Amino acid sequence: MAALVVPLSFALVQCGKAPDAGMLAANTDGAKSHAGKSKAQASPQASADTFEDRFPQPQFADRFPTGSESLLQLHRQVALAPEPRAVRTEQVRVASLTPTLTLPRPEREELTALVSMKSSAFPYFGTNPRSEEPFLNITKGERKGHKSFNGRVYWQDETYNDSRVLVHVPESFDLKKPGVIVVFFHGNGATLERDVRDRQLVPQQISDSGANAVLLAPQMAVNAADSSAGKFWQPGGLKRFIDESAGHLARLYGDPKSAQAFANLPIVIVGYSGGFLPTAWSLEVGGLPNRVRGVFLLDAVYGELDKFASWIEKNRTGFFVSSYTRYTKRHDLELMQMLRDRGITVTESMDGPLRPGSVVFVQTPDGITHRDYVTQAWTEHPVKDVLVKMAATPALTRIASAPYANR
Repeated sequence: MAALVVPLSFALVQCGKAPDAGMLAANTDGAKSHAGKSKAQASPQASADTFEDRFPQPQFADRFPTGSESLLQLHRQVALAPEPRAVRTEQVRVASLTPTLTLPRPEREELTALVSMKSSAFPYFGTNPRSEEPFLNITKGERKGHKSFNGRVYWQDETYNDSRVLVHVPESFDLKKPGVIVVFFHGNGATLERDVRDRQLVPQQISDSGANAVLLAPQMAVNAADSSAGKFWQPGGLKRFIDESAGHLARLYGDPKSAQAFANLPIVIVGYSGGFLPTAWSLEVGGLPNRVRGVFLLDAVYGELDKFASWIEKNRTGFFVSSYTRYTKRHDLELMQMLRDRGITVTESMDGPLRPGSVVFVQTPDGITHRDYVTQAWTEHPVKDVLVKMAATPALTRIASAPYANR
């Protein structure tokens, strides 16, 4: 019996040695390295050239990394009769129970949508503030219509009944960075799909500019020679429009909780041709005088000079740009003189940067057509050019809201 027990005791003692402490260390360096690689892969994709490529169907890519660590299951055997031995101590790294790996956010697709909004320009059943008469001033049976300044009658159910807004959120837009909302008022004889989106390429120009900007383009009079401002004639009209749009922008952005941040973004108004009227009234009575950081008119100074001059004089931290052809030259020259008489510096070139307080008038040469002015003015794609110059001056934009920026 002694001959059998003694060899067995030595074998059990050998099995009772403590495991190497290095086997218990967590591979935290490897986890950090893997997280860094994942973040580096989340760069925005470049915009494509065609409309179908620019606005693809939404897709979801699984970008979460797989785990590469495992905890060794160590089984400790205890000898029946272990001999006394010295205990070896050394530093070890203990795995944390709290996850430290930051998972990257899946990429967003560039999104453009037509959204119906109650605060959009139409339908409108109020008065024309110039005449104080009802806007719908013609009745034929059950139909109501508006007789424009040129004497033509447009019916409410055909021309003033589209409440849709073209909403565009570029793929690269980041609400945690300084950004703006671009409000685009189109001209006469236009629709959002055929003209603003496909012919004038306004969403594409915003994306291609690289500026941190989103687009809101309300449908004005549908395909009509009429510049009526509708609800933008009303006091607070622009504010109600921006407040309502914030929720739609947040949903397109992919974070419904970001609505308040969108509601606080500064605004740049772009008015083309007949879009001068809703632009002027939004500056005068829109309810957001300190939120509008810039105004850009594209062959659009047909009137309301007093409203434009008043906004420029009171908002010396924003910028004002008017590009014009021979059709609006007389009014642009008159507005320039009004501003100079008030001691405001006016420049006539877009070669320099846009700064807070910049007031720029640019005459385009003969041969540039009014119809194509949104895509070809003093330069190709002028909306893009103005946004590029704006983005180069941080003082013209600001963080949307501290609570969201700190998330």
